[in-house]
Amino acid sequence: AGTPRCGDSFNEPSKEFGIALNANENCVWQIQRNTNQTIRLIFSYFQFAPSSSCETESIKVYDGPSTNSPLLGQICNNTDAVPILQSSSDSLTFLITTNSEVFTRNFFVIYYFISEADTVNCGGELTGPNGTFTSPNYPKPHPVFTYCVWHIQTEKNSKINLQFEDFFLELDQNCRFDFTAVYDGPTTNTGLIGKVCGRTQPSFESSSNTMTVVLSTDDSNSYRGFSAQYTSVPLPAPVQPDASLTCSSDSMTIVLSKSYLESLGYNETHLHLNDPTCRPVVTDSIVFSFPLNSCGTTKQDEGQSITYTNIVSLSPTGDVITRQKSVEIIVKCRMENNSTVEIMYITQNNIIQNITSVGRYNVSISFYDSDSFSNPILESPYYIDLNQTIFTQVSLHSTDPNLLVFVDTCIASPQSDFGSPTYDLIRSGCNKDDTVVAYPPLEHYGRFKFNTFRFLRYFPSVYLQCDIVICDSNDTDSRCTRGCISRHKRDISSYAWKTNAVVGPIRLKRDLRSAGHSESLPKADAEETPNLQQHSFYTLSFVVLISNIIIVVAVILKYHIKHQAGYSYQKLQSY
Repeated sequence: AGTPRCGDSFNEPSKEFGIALNANENCVWQIQRNTNQTIRLIFSYFQFAPSSSCETESIKVYDGPSTNSPLLGQICNNTDAVPILQSSSDSLTFLITTNSEVFTRNFFVIYYFISEADTVNCGGELTGPNGTFTSPNYPKPHPVFTYCVWHIQTEKNSKINLQFEDFFLELDQNCRFDFTAVYDGPTTNTGLIGKVCGRTQPSFESSSNTMTVVLSTDDSNSYRGFSAQYTSVPLPAPVQPDASLTCSSDSMTIVLSKSYLESLGYNETHLHLNDPTCRPVVTDSIVFSFPLNSCGTTKQDEGQSITYTNIVSLSPTGDVITRQKSVEIIVKCRMENNSTVEIMYITQNNIIQNITSVGRYNVSISFYDSDSFSNPILESPYYIDLNQTIFTQVSLHSTDPNLLVFVDTCIASPQSDFGSPTYDLIRSGCNKDDTVVAYPPLEHYGRFKFNTFRFLRYFPSVYLQCDIVICDSNDTDSRCTRGCISRHKRDISSYAWKTNAVVGPIRLKRDLRSAGHSESLPKADAEETPNLQQHSFYTLSFVVLISNIIIVVAVILKYHIKHQAGYSYQKLQSY
């Protein structure tokens, strides 16, 4: 049929032709005929430059008379199918673009106009554990311009064995004229298992419970076609991945066993992360360990969590097209609720396998002696005076620089288990104590100050428990930037992760003195002791007077007021 060079225009009812192109070509072919028919276009053979990609070299097919018409499909070097396209009208255009590589590209094209009256009754849906089907007119010669598609589906957790018991189509080295194509899935876009023609008895096996079979013929040299039988075979149990994932505030660590990779047909040379320059350490196992914000790790704020994701890809090297399945191990460190949930799932042959484990963000809370937050208080318990200002800082220890810390809620209790009673210092970002002053969020630090107090009728110790919210600093409308949210205005906030930290106890300096530990006080406190002795006489006299008054009042009220014990909180002033 000749070998057209760069572009042409056709109006014949059908045609088949080869195309040979060199580097830097940009050629357009137009097919048009004034009729109420549509066009079926088949690229039964294509050979692009070996190093080309879809961006640099391709065939683009347009559903209309020009390249301004809607794009119907694109064919590239990595197209794993025998492309068969059909127009919606009586015109079709395709453009072939080549890159600068010195190489002779070869293509073989078949097209023909069709109408509903020309449609051959064949193909269809095949279900059940086994079955048979044949080409049209079998064992007589098949019709010209036959196009049939069979979709086979068996039970879940099974695969399909397809055996052609008799097969006779026109013979050609590249099966350009008549061919049968078998696909590993429910459509012709799911991976080509094989393409056959001539006299043979081929067999094929799917990786799942679906398979697609296509028969395409031209208008010459018709033979008897084929007779085929399929059976379903139970799939073996999926291989459990011998792999683990560990997440911390700073890093993620992925460990893969060599035997697991070998079971998939791979070794460590086939592995890479999103950033291929990050390489594993190989010993008895294969270990990737890297900071959360490196190696191509992506971060996504999902409303109630922040997720760090990377992908370990296992793929063959050296071949443009391969029948070996690529495997992706998708690893996720999800920071949510009160822990770090680590998720690893592996995609292979449409199977998703999950591995989960638990870790925690590294968060701490400390007291400081001033608003410079440079000198943390290391002593515990921390002895202070009543109504003294105390500076508190919550710290997130993480290598991710794009995180923000916000103190959402802080409560105080005289008990380390925070049983009743408790007292709110901060609630939902709102100051509930009039001495609390919160500082604006600063990267990995949440800061506030308050004046100390104690619970009456309890041992004078105070513990703090703070709920901390961690947000993506790139989110300008996150919970960390909203500040105080009153209860009636609360909604599903966009904070990423919430945890709590505990610090304490705080105790009064005078309790330290009463326990006989005044010698351990700082010098400034020791100097206060003579002043206290000078006032001891006046204090004693005052106490005696008050005691007499209390006795008189108690006698009067004894039979009128029934005292009921209870807990109360009282702000105490310095004295």
